[in-house]
Amino acid sequence: MAIDPRSHTPVYVQLADLLRRRIESDELTPGSALPSEARLTQEYGIGREAVRMAIALLRSEGLVVTVRGHGSYVREAPPRRRVELAPGATVVARMPSGTERRAMQLDEGVPVLEVRGPDGGVEVLPGDEVELTRPA
Repeated sequence: MAIDPRSHTPVYVQLADLLRRRIESDELTPGSALPSEARLTQEYGIGREAVRMAIALLRSEGLVVTVRGHGSYVREAPPRRRVELAPGATVVARMPSGTERRAMQLDEGVPVLEVRGPDGGVEVLPGDEVELTRPA
C-alpha cells in the first residue's frame, strides 16, 4: 500500500496506519525490528520527521518500543495476571503520571487501572499486565 501525499490525512498518520496493519496481521511479530527510519523514508518517499512522528504515534499506542541507538521494535505483550475485584469495587482507566510510569516501568501509551475498593483503598495497576475479574 502506498502513501497518498494529496490525502487530507497527514502522511505520518498514513504511515502509522500501514505499520499498524503489518503489526496486527503478524507480518511484524512481537520483538521484531521495524524498518529503519532511512528505509521507511526511502520506501514511502516521505520525510524523516514524518517517519519519526509515525513511530512516536505507534509508541504512544503501546505497539512499539524504541531503544535509543538500536531502533524500534514491535512491543511484546507481557504476561497477564488475574486480579479479582472485591464486591462494590470500581475501576477507572487513565494514563499514568510520569512518576507512576517510571515506578512501574511502563512503556509509553500503556494505561493504568485505578481500582477503588469498597473500603476506600486505591490500588494502581499496569493496564497491560492485569485481567480484572469479578466474583462469580
